[in-house]
Amino acid sequence: MRTAYQYRLRLTTSQQATIDQWLELARRQYNYRLAERFNWYEQNRCDINACPLISHLPELKDRPDFYSQKRDLVNSKKLFPEYKELPSHTLQDVIARVEKTFDRWLKGDSNGKRSGRPRFKAKGRYRSLTFPDPIKAHHLKGKFLHLPKIGDVKMVMHRRIPDGFKIKTATVTCKSDGWYVSLSLEDSSVPILKPDINPDKCAGIDLGLKEFLTTSTGDVVAIPQHYRKAQKRLRVTQKRVSRRKKGSKRRAKAIHQLAKQHKKVADKRKDFHFKTAGQLLAKHDVIAHEDLNIKGLARTRLAKSMTDAGWGQFLQILSVKAANAGLLTIAVNPNGTSQDCSSCGVKVPKKLHVRWHDCPNCGCSLDRDHNAAINIAKRAEGHPVLQSSGNVRVVYRESLRSPRRPRRGGVGSMSLLSSYHPSR
Repeated sequence: MRTAYQYRLRLTTSQQATIDQWLELARRQYNYRLAERFNWYEQNRCDINACPLISHLPELKDRPDFYSQKRDLVNSKKLFPEYKELPSHTLQDVIARVEKTFDRWLKGDSNGKRSGRPRFKAKGRYRSLTFPDPIKAHHLKGKFLHLPKIGDVKMVMHRRIPDGFKIKTATVTCKSDGWYVSLSLEDSSVPILKPDINPDKCAGIDLGLKEFLTTSTGDVVAIPQHYRKAQKRLRVTQKRVSRRKKGSKRRAKAIHQLAKQHKKVADKRKDFHFKTAGQLLAKHDVIAHEDLNIKGLARTRLAKSMTDAGWGQFLQILSVKAANAGLLTIAVNPNGTSQDCSSCGVKVPKKLHVRWHDCPNCGCSLDRDHNAAINIAKRAEGHPVLQSSGNVRVVYRESLRSPRRPRRGGVGSMSLLSSYHPSR
């Protein structure tokens, strides 16, 4: 299993200057290799049988790929000796990023989703350096981490690395409020598994904008609206940025202040999502939620409210924490969950502004979101995963209460691990 721990760095002045210089060199190399691929693509993307019968064909060049561009780094170091200061594997990681972003544009990812045309990195837009070499045990000494050609850097160890985890890579990132390092950890141990789960602890959740979520048991979590509460302060800072002269130091300072405020809002939202997911998984073994098209919903008139709620990030965090704890999340079909009666199943049409469910057939009367949450839970109970729970690998939920490393195993959402996220 792979997971990532992020720690804040306390860099010295010389270490910050070194990493800043390396980021600028990596940015230039990224732009050059990306331009090299664009030039080849524009000159050679036309097939021979699609060209005119009489035309001048220039000398064809080999298509630049990861290995050819990596071999060409030797020439870059000869022409620009400053590239010799960067660790060789860190420089090769820049080529790997170009390869990945170019393939995402032309071929798409594993799910077939293609990204937009890659863009060149402007100054200050290349913010991270990766050290792909595995971090040995003697490289981590208490609060100090040894990085190649930099030396020992001080970390704020807010949580210890669990025993048995191996540090595979380290990525140093510059954010608006300081420097961070992300350690990619690997653990090959297999947790103790149990063959079944408790269907009685299955709960459905209905995400909303009036309340953040409502569970099938009637529990309600209020929506915090972090962005809307910070809008007044953000408006003042954004106005300050727009009034500064482009390219000036005062404008750069104002942009930095705006970025810090936006990061503060994002951190509050993420912290709320983690705490809410932890509270749900502490009470229930199975969490059912709607399989929403969040990107499509974010294009409606409710875009700001939906983006502020962060449904996508919350569902991802929920599925990851459930998989790490050996619990289960299930995504069900959202069609009709608010319209169908949770008691008799009769469809009771109602518009969006109607927030109360009254069934004329059976007399069921309860909140609209509560009714939807019950329907979601019932649809999950008929899910093939729960019907054949012997095929599900789940570990004991006591791992959530253990202060030691969490037990892992289990699956993510859906029946055949289709939405499983490896780890946070």
